[in-house]
Amino acid sequence: MRKLLTILLTISVLSVFAQDGPMALKIGDKAPDFKAKDHAGNMVSLKELTKKGKVVVMFYRGAWCPYCNKYMSEIEKALPDFSAKNATVIAITPEPEESISKAVEKTKATFSIIYDKERSIMKQWKVAYEMSPDLQTKYKGYGLDLEKQQGDWMLPVPATYVIGKNGKIEFVHFDENYQKRAEIKDILMKL
Repeated sequence: MRKLLTILLTISVLSVFAQDGPMALKIGDKAPDFKAKDHAGNMVSLKELTKKGKVVVMFYRGAWCPYCNKYMSEIEKALPDFSAKNATVIAITPEPEESISKAVEKTKATFSIIYDKERSIMKQWKVAYEMSPDLQTKYKGYGLDLEKQQGDWMLPVPATYVIGKNGKIEFVHFDENYQKRAEIKDILMKL
């Protein structure tokens, strides 16, 4: 009986953690709306953009992440293909403006990049997570202290969504392995 109680208690603790952790929104879900200023000072409203066409919403960790920089460069190179399909690209990050400037410099990104200062967009989209203390120590050993750089250890799962004109999600790529990103061709097929 005691063993069964321990197993049940463990399962309930794990399910609470699973509910609080990042999870992908699903195809067909209504995309959480947001309104924020991008790195160029322009007001960006998801609701307004979807009136014009489909929107690609991408979450990235930061300019310090080589996988993020590579992916943002790939998105930038494909921007004419996105534009030809009347789609808008938006990137969202927990990095402050000075770091976004570094990302723009490294990737030549011309699309809107939003600093999610309060992490409210990341939380609404359920991509936010707190880096574990072990990983924090490891990253500090590499000379990266996100708490000093951005104020906390919260990051988004690198996720990419395509939002239709009706505000619903039509494509999802959500992978906790930060090295895996949505293929450009797969995104373009959904536009």
